[in-house]
Amino acid sequence: MSKSILVVDDTRSMRAMVAAVLEGAGYEVAQAGDGVEALELARTRVFDLVVTDHNMPRMDGVTLVRELRQLPKYDPVALIVLSTEASPELKQKGRDAGATGWMAKPFDPQRMLDIVGKFI
Repeated sequence: MSKSILVVDDTRSMRAMVAAVLEGAGYEVAQAGDGVEALELARTRVFDLVVTDHNMPRMDGVTLVRELRQLPKYDPVALIVLSTEASPELKQKGRDAGATGWMAKPFDPQRMLDIVGKFI
């Protein structure tokens, strides 16, 4: 059975790009347009990994990571933030919230697959 990944980004084209890279590597991908939608999906099933944007309406990526970490079934799940913002302060906030890793946009497809492969 293939591993499942939840991709969260408010930009449809970015979601599609990330999904295409991951699906091309054989992963099953679900998509959400913001943190609220992602959290609703995450409550209905457990994904093997979550890749989330940070800057989104309704709920940002760091808040999503914090909320997912409140769900016991998401304790062992890798949560990766993919963002144009990569300040040390924001990365630290992400780590404090429970993020497993941080990737900068624009992302390199091979680097993304390497990182995902490490955690899945």
